[in-house]
Amino acid sequence: MLRLVYNIRHFFEKRGFYVSSRFADRLGMRAKNVRLFFIYLSFATLGMGFAIYITMAFFLRMKDLFYTKRTSVFDL
Repeated sequence: MLRLVYNIRHFFEKRGFYVSSRFADRLGMRAKNVRLFFIYLSFATLGMGFAIYITMAFFLRMKDLFYTKRTSVFDL
């Protein structure tokens, strides 16, 4: 069972790195730099989504603090 997992891992590592190598050859760069670029890009996009989420939560909280819904006249 463990050998099967290693074979699957080896297959995906070989095919995945081949894409980076081929793309780097076409651009005339090192494959290492292409891989690092994709890693940094994935962290940046994940961070951007989280930052947008936090910003929206902040504005919704501010809206709730300023505009409260009153159910009757006696809530003033």
